[in-house]
Amino acid sequence: MSKNRTSGLRRGVRIAGAVVAAAAGMGLLSTGAANADVFVPLPDGQKLGPGVTVSRTGERALISPSLAANGAGRVVWVSGNASADVSVTPEGTIGPNNGASGAPGTNNSSTHGASQLSTGYIVGCQVSIADNAISAGVSGGINLSGGSLGGSIGLNLGPGDVKFVQIDYKDILKPGRYSVEYQDAEIEIQGCAGYAQARAYTVVEIIGDNYSKVTLYGAPFSIG
Repeated sequence: MSKNRTSGLRRGVRIAGAVVAAAAGMGLLSTGAANADVFVPLPDGQKLGPGVTVSRTGERALISPSLAANGAGRVVWVSGNASADVSVTPEGTIGPNNGASGAPGTNNSSTHGASQLSTGYIVGCQVSIADNAISAGVSGGINLSGGSLGGSIGLNLGPGDVKFVQIDYKDILKPGRYSVEYQDAEIEIQGCAGYAQARAYTVVEIIGDNYSKVTLYGAPFSIG
């Protein structure tokens, strides 16, 4: 065998090896793409209420298959900033029994002592959490100022279930600007074999003689 022919065969082997390596790399990328995280940018929002402007900015979600790999689980990491510009509120903590002037009770207050900014997510399994669903009473009877997320939370959702997850809250003790910023708060969903959906909520409750409760909802998004 000539030197030139041997050299040509070696080049051919090297080229074939490169093609095999490239094909293997493409296969790995394809496999990864099928199980890749999904990034969802979400629109800003704003709502005006009596003595308050509620805003949400920089909201986004990162959705992943659950590590349980059972087809009924998934994980979403949510980030965003909820804020309230408050011009009218009683100063300090005034107790749960301050309702409207001359009226007993809390006047539907759920903050028990101070005006409050609260933000979190509505999560549903095989339920469309659209505006018409909310107006029809999907959120009826559920206290939006529930327990704080505190890092991560696991939800078991069956078909038709809707649950509320509070990310965080802040007491409003005097007029001013208040905000709650969260990054990569983890919500793990199990038990939902169908599609899952979520949307943010932000509630500002102003207690005192002129009680008001303003709720800003975010855009619904699929969790797979």
